[in-house]
Amino acid sequence: MEINGIAQLATTMAQQRTNQDVSVAVLKKALDVQQGTAAALLSALPQPTPAPKLPPHLGRNINTTA
Repeated sequence: MEINGIAQLATTMAQQRTNQDVSVAVLKKALDVQQGTAAALLSALPQPTPAPKLPPHLGRNINTTA
């Protein structure tokens, strides 16, 4: 193998590694932004209101003849 071929291979491998590192960093940043957006959406949801106190006999039977 020629010296130039080895140098070119090393340069190509270094560029690929750099590209991969940049891609991973961009993905992590996108996930952080998405997590922040989801947290903001969840915090914007209104709190559920408690169910009204119903008598204990309601909801036990189903009218199947109607």
